[in-house]
Amino acid sequence: MQSLILRHIFAAIALACCLSCSQTVFYEQYQIIEGEAWSKENEFFFTFNIDDNTAAYDIYINVRNNNNYPYTNLWLFCSEEQPVGPIVRDTIECMLSDDFGKWYGTGISIFNLKIPIRTGYHFPHKGQYTFGIRQGMRENRLRGIEEIGLTIEKAE
Repeated sequence: MQSLILRHIFAAIALACCLSCSQTVFYEQYQIIEGEAWSKENEFFFTFNIDDNTAAYDIYINVRNNNNYPYTNLWLFCSEEQPVGPIVRDTIECMLSDDFGKWYGTGISIFNLKIPIRTGYHFPHKGQYTFGIRQGMRENRLRGIEEIGLTIEKAE
């Protein structure tokens, strides 16, 4: 009898965990930064199609850095090319660690941080979108960033 109760408890916990993580990933892609440093001229592009522009989306930039990254923040120059209209540009500051050097991301030697840039966003048009990301730090060759990524989730 006791094992049956324990099975039901574990099943309920597993079901709750699955339901709590039900946010739908619509698009996710990472791009590796080749070599030992991210050059200012190296821009990464993420292209996807929006078929439902009535739905709300949450958009995240993902940064994977290692312990060799020398700063607490990372400035990024972002562009969004929409199917119709001009390119939308923005500058985003990503805080990667606290003032004492403790990384905000998860990991041990490589830290992954998911930074929200838009929540509950409605894409204005159906069609193909391209996001571009360049580093905007003062260094021409920025070391310590391993990968850059973009995640788009359907908002709840």
